[in-house]
Amino acid sequence: MKVSVVYALPSEQVWVPVDVEEEATLLSAIHKSDILNVFPDIELDKQKVGVFGKVKPLDSQLSAGDRVEIYRPTTWVPDDDEDDD
Repeated sequence: MKVSVVYALPSEQVWVPVDVEEEATLLSAIHKSDILNVFPDIELDKQKVGVFGKVKPLDSQLSAGDRVEIYRPTTWVPDDDEDDD
């Protein structure tokens, strides 16, 4: 069964097509894609994953054509308040 695994950084986006078994999970597709070796900073225990924009647990079963997405953490940096004084 064909699925894809995607990961996007501000400067780089990767889309990896993967052939997986019929009973494949998000986690097994991620491992088979080898994306964790390409991006060793991915922390699956901290980052969310999903399929087509919907967050799902790593043990969710996939369907043919699914796009597994690894979401990078969002960060917020406050504006510099020095100019407000």
